[in-house]
Amino acid sequence: MIKIENLTFNYKKKAVFNDFHLNIKSGKVYGLLGKNGTGKSTLLYLMTGLLQPKSGKITYNDQDVSKRFPSTLNDIFIVPEEFYLPAISLKKYVKLNSSFYPNFSEKQLSDNLSHFELDADVNLGSLSMGQKKKVFMSFALATNTSLLIMDEPTNGLDIPGKSQFKKFIVSNMNDDRTVIISTHQVQDVEKLIENVIILDNDKLLLNASTVDICRKLYFANNANDIDTEKALYASPSLQGHNALLLNEKETESVLNLETLFNGVLSNFDEIGRLFCEHKDENKLNSPQ
Repeated sequence: MIKIENLTFNYKKKAVFNDFHLNIKSGKVYGLLGKNGTGKSTLLYLMTGLLQPKSGKITYNDQDVSKRFPSTLNDIFIVPEEFYLPAISLKKYVKLNSSFYPNFSEKQLSDNLSHFELDADVNLGSLSMGQKKKVFMSFALATNTSLLIMDEPTNGLDIPGKSQFKKFIVSNMNDDRTVIISTHQVQDVEKLIENVIILDNDKLLLNASTVDICRKLYFANNANDIDTEKALYASPSLQGHNALLLNEKETESVLNLETLFNGVLSNFDEIGRLFCEHKDENKLNSPQ
């Protein structure tokens, strides 16, 4: 679906990406992880054509996104971390914007709003920031674009809202839709993610399915019987350790995105070798 080749981008004198490569396939929920300042939001804006690369190319279904063709724009929707909604009724907002998306569904919008216990008859100007985010995400999924991008979608949501968010995403997924979620709040999306992308500066450290990750790695969560010297990564917890080990016996375990992220950053050489089959496709690079 998305192919990024030889991407180079910088803000004035600050380099963000240099000869960066990445492939994203359709029909999955991707989690995009990285430290602050690694270019996650920039990458999302480049994918949607909102930013232009200095060199290289990004294609969406074989079309160059930088050309911003209508056939591309009406099949992509992005929910940025910060956004503005006008002080008008939701009904008027829908009337003004839904026509840009040929597969928009008012019934789906109504169903999405109900997940967040919101009514379609609201004025956007009277809503809190958290409520505006719920409304905007409800509209985003109702556009039925094949690609939906969300930057820190759970920021500003209360605890019930975060729980509702998971159900809301699952109920709107199908085999033709791809969702990319960039977040630091990994526990909010852990059970949704089907493929994990980890960036460090302009390097792609990991692009692998959660099935493949859990097949090759064993996650010991809150364990008190782990030999930390044999672990690829370990950090203390209240009940023992959260650790990452080679899954030599192919034992089932529960993915811990925080442990995975920290493990990849601290022990890339060893963990990266486990996923070397992705190297040609995605050009995984060791940090310099």
